Amino acid sequence: MGTKKKNSQKQKIILPPELPPEISEDEIEVSDEDLHFVDENRDYAGFVSRLDTQSITKHVTRVADVKEDALEALYEKRLKKKQLLLKDQEVDKLEVDPVDALPVKTLDGKLLYRTVPKTSKVSENNEEGETGGDDKEGTGVIKLTKAERRAKLKKSRKEARKQGKEAITTEVEQTPQAAVLAEVKEDITAEEAFENKKRKIAELGTNLLSDPESNIKSLKEFLQLCKDDDHSIVKLGLLSLLAVFKDIIPGYRIRLPTEKELQMKVSKDVKKMRYYESTLLSSYKAYLQKLSVLVKQSSFQQVAIRCICTLLDAVPHFNFRESLLGVVVRNISSPDEVVRKLCCSTIKSIFTNEGKHGGEATGEAVRLIADHVKAHNCQLHPDTIEVFLSLSFYEDLGRSEKADEKNNVKNKKGKKRKSLEEPGQLPVNDRKRSKQEVMTKMREEVEADYKSAAFTPDIMERRRMQTETLSAVFETYFRVLKHTVQPTASSSEANASPSAGSCGSHPLLAPCLRGLGKFSHLIDLDFMGDLISYLRRLASGGNGSESTSVKSLSVSERLQCCIVAFKVMKSNLEALNVDLQDFFVQLYNIILEYRPGRDQGEVLAEALKIMLCEDRQHDMQKAAAFVKRLATFSLCFGSAESMAALVTLKHLLQKNVKCRNLLENDAGGGSVSGSIAKYQPYASDPNLSGALASVLWELNLLSKHYHPAISTVASGISSMSVAPNQVYLSNISPIQAFKDLSLEQESLTPPTDLLKSNGKRKRGSGSLISAGIKSSLDTASIDEDEVRKKLSAHFMLLRDIKENQRLRDELDHATLSLQLYEEYKQQKRKAKRTKSKKTIA
Repeated sequence: MGTKKKNSQKQKIILPPELPPEISEDEIEVSDEDLHFVDENRDYAGFVSRLDTQSITKHVTRVADVKEDALEALYEKRLKKKQLLLKDQEVDKLEVDPVDALPVKTLDGKLLYRTVPKTSKVSENNEEGETGGDDKEGTGVIKLTKAERRAKLKKSRKEARKQGKEAITTEVEQTPQAAVLAEVKEDITAEEAFENKKRKIAELGTNLLSDPESNIKSLKEFLQLCKDDDHSIVKLGLLSLLAVFKDIIPGYRIRLPTEKELQMKVSKDVKKMRYYESTLLSSYKAYLQKLSVLVKQSSFQQVAIRCICTLLDAVPHFNFRESLLGVVVRNISSPDEVVRKLCCSTIKSIFTNEGKHGGEATGEAVRLIADHVKAHNCQLHPDTIEVFLSLSFYEDLGRSEKADEKNNVKNKKGKKRKSLEEPGQLPVNDRKRSKQEVMTKMREEVEADYKSAAFTPDIMERRRMQTETLSAVFETYFRVLKHTVQPTASSSEANASPSAGSCGSHPLLAPCLRGLGKFSHLIDLDFMGDLISYLRRLASGGNGSESTSVKSLSVSERLQCCIVAFKVMKSNLEALNVDLQDFFVQLYNIILEYRPGRDQGEVLAEALKIMLCEDRQHDMQKAAAFVKRLATFSLCFGSAESMAALVTLKHLLQKNVKCRNLLENDAGGGSVSGSIAKYQPYASDPNLSGALASVLWELNLLSKHYHPAISTVASGISSMSVAPNQVYLSNISPIQAFKDLSLEQESLTPPTDLLKSNGKRKRGSGSLISAGIKSSLDTASIDEDEVRKKLSAHFMLLRDIKENQRLRDELDHATLSLQLYEEYKQQKRKAKRTKSKKTIA
């Protein structure tokens, strides 16, 4: 019983658990909790995503619509097909001799001998075997013995090895040569292509120049060559087209026909001319567009600007003149000097050669320059408005118009008188009247044709263009003056413009003042007051409460302001009543601020000539102050400035006889009546300087000047006190004196004009002055190069002496230090010897 119970228990334990019921995949439902669990534990289920499903299903083949019983038969058929294919392949192959290739032993223990396809063997036998053997059964396979097979296989292997080595060596040897040859071929082809393009450009240019009407189509091909990748070809094409357009452009503006004109029937010649003009105009427009694009590229800028400037100068009457002028004016202040000079020379040529365009291009160019200056806030290169000095305005236009009006009035009055005379006589016959009318009409037609052929514009039209040009010029000048006086103008604005950075904070002021001085007689009287006030503020140079922009003006610019003010007053003397005393005060102070290397001596000489040497009477105190100031100035600066000052001083003494008392030894000359004010050399006002109480002791020093001309003139001026009632005539101006003795001249000798007189000389010291100058020039002539060489040698010697002294001092110091070191060594040796003796003792 016990055993039965145990067996029953064992049976119960051994029974496996029941499997869950089978459920189809469609019926399985995944709960949200399962999804949440899987999302939280992705690391545990990550291997599922990394399974390679393609490799798993690689060997699985599904057969559609086949039952399970028929699957085995299907697989057996597939195996039979594979075996048949393998047998066919083995039949087509030849077994290789084991001596040549060892067999391979599989895992099952079978030996597999290597085989070779029959086709390869047959080809080898056909290529190599030309022994004339018999081809049995027409199969093309020659049966050979084993020894022959071995020999052929060895030969074929040796040949294959040789061919492989030769191929490698040829590749290694030919690669550098092939590369060099390829480069040479490319260079040759590039040169040939370049020469072909050059030849094509030459052919097109010659054809167009020889017969432009029949070859006008080649302009489009010419323009295509200008789009080449080679820069040299593009430049050659642009310059060649420039020559072609200069030659074939007509002397009139082309007007394309309207739609109504195109609908009308015309002759063949008219059609041909219309086609020629339209093609020329379209090609010219495309050429200008290409140039305007290339102007913005640095590599083509100079060539494009040269083409544009040449076209504008050669054909200013032709179409698209406005676009050419716009490009030229935009680059008139370019930082590139070549481009700027080309543009400026072109604008000057337009201003001077108005016969080519009738004056229309002049007004357009001036207006564009005025707008350009306004857009850049007057921060441009000085050449931008320097070109205005090339303008020429005709003052007789208004006069000729008035004369024509007077003549017309006289003619009308004469006709009326003739009609009123002899009222009792019979009137003129109708035939005579008709003849007179025909004659007058013919004369009017002839005059109109003559005007059109002579390219002379109407006087009213010319006067209108001149008025517009003048208004634009003075608008620019006044804008520059206003910008200079404004307190907001600073140096940061000048630095913002690259073209005006090297010309100061007011680069346009100097050419503006020169232009105002040239065209001062054309300024409207309504603007005179404002102009004089602006010039007075600029000439002050920041004295008082002026802006920082006025304080930054140079001495030359302030002198130029004084010159312009006097020119304006001289040209409008009848209409103006202006006190110019402030400008004399500024000149009196500016003379001491002048520096030869920094400022312009020509401007100072011009100011002395216009303000002091012109035919006007000066106050005695003011004239004496300028005489004393100019004498002091002559001691401080070079020969050219000293000569200009001495010529002015001499002129003042000639005009003001009482100022010759300064040549006396006593203070005040000893002959001036009344009380004399004390001399104040540092006074800012010449009327308050008290110069009549001083003596011209500077002339004594100037008579010992190193330059013979200055010493002679100074001694001649000092001798004027000998004959006080003598009249002295001066025939040289300060400007001429400065030019003759400037350092830019090759020699320092004054010209012969200084020795001649315009009028008759009386006996006196005037002849002594000229004789002294002549004798000094004959006896003493200074070669400045020799003086410079001597001075340089002298200073080099002094420098060498100082350098030798320094080197000797260093040598002495070094020898002294060496001596001290040797003494120190000797003392050290003695100390060692004494110590050694003590130890032995």
